[in-house]
Amino acid sequence: MAKLVLTLLGLAMTSFKDHQSSYQKRLTAFREVEPVDLPNCNLVKGIDMGSEDLEILPNGLAFISSGLKYPGIKKFDPDMPGKILLMDLNEEDPAVLELRISGSKLNMSSFNPHGISTFTDEDNTVYLLVVNHPDAKSTVELFKFQKEEKSLLHLKTIRHELLLSLNDIVAVGPEHFYATNDHYFIDPFLRSWEVYLGLSLSYVVYYSPNEVKVVAGGFDFANGINVSPDGKYVYISELLAHKIHVYEKHANWTLTLLKSVAFNTLVDNISVDPVTGDLWVGCHPNGLRIFFYDPEHVPASEVIQIQNILTEEPKVTVVYAENGTVLQGSSVASVYKGKLLIGTVFHKALYCKL
Repeated sequence: MAKLVLTLLGLAMTSFKDHQSSYQKRLTAFREVEPVDLPNCNLVKGIDMGSEDLEILPNGLAFISSGLKYPGIKKFDPDMPGKILLMDLNEEDPAVLELRISGSKLNMSSFNPHGISTFTDEDNTVYLLVVNHPDAKSTVELFKFQKEEKSLLHLKTIRHELLLSLNDIVAVGPEHFYATNDHYFIDPFLRSWEVYLGLSLSYVVYYSPNEVKVVAGGFDFANGINVSPDGKYVYISELLAHKIHVYEKHANWTLTLLKSVAFNTLVDNISVDPVTGDLWVGCHPNGLRIFFYDPEHVPASEVIQIQNILTEEPKVTVVYAENGTVLQGSSVASVYKGKLLIGTVFHKALYCKL
């Protein structure tokens, strides 16, 4: 009997070590950053509590979500509610403006914005869709951008049982979108084991007022999502598998996997250059440091550009990389007319002239 117990304990320890090794590999726990410098960069004044996601309109107006409070991630001011910021990248030295939110019963004290996306209709009305986590729940908030007033008019809060652990969103209409669920479980204990064991249970949902359905699944922490300029393809980043997946989008909104591209970094939000179709991705070269914050070993930042992703050999370029002395935990990067804006999960934002 004692021999059997020792055997079972040995097997359990071996299994634990295998999981631990897999976990460290998925978090790129031991990777160090090789710096790639950009000479014309400045920190954006007025952003100190994160710029987790951003989207730039064709006219150069950039919307930025700030103040994310996410389980297990560093928060420099946990009591400060989140906000949506605006930058005009046509200005020589663009400043940020906090957008006033009006016209709703939205509880601003618990406003916790995460992924964002915009949709512009035929009348040039701009709608902003924002993933929100009020009281640790997940909703999508629909806003109308009021350009003259520099404000957001809240139109609707969207809830659904399939939108349970939202991370990012891409709008394909004012109330139509694809969204990533980064976890399957809501309970914090089960969430942590889901990630630790790499259960690959997270999934992507298509939502419209008439139909809601799962269109892709089996992800180890589904994260960023975006569409190609022609609307034919959907790009999904799988954070802990270090992959970006390319899906073909069909007329009935279903998705078919075409290819996957692997990287040696944790890929976060995806931005798409509307002119070239290039993908710009904010990345975490050492994921362990983003999930387990240590002020002595802060998370690094990395931005990659992916050209010709539909071809057999896409060109991947590390455009920016540094060890966190300037920018900690880059989560998104987007370009506009030779300018690059880089956001972070909980830190600052960087504005560069390429």
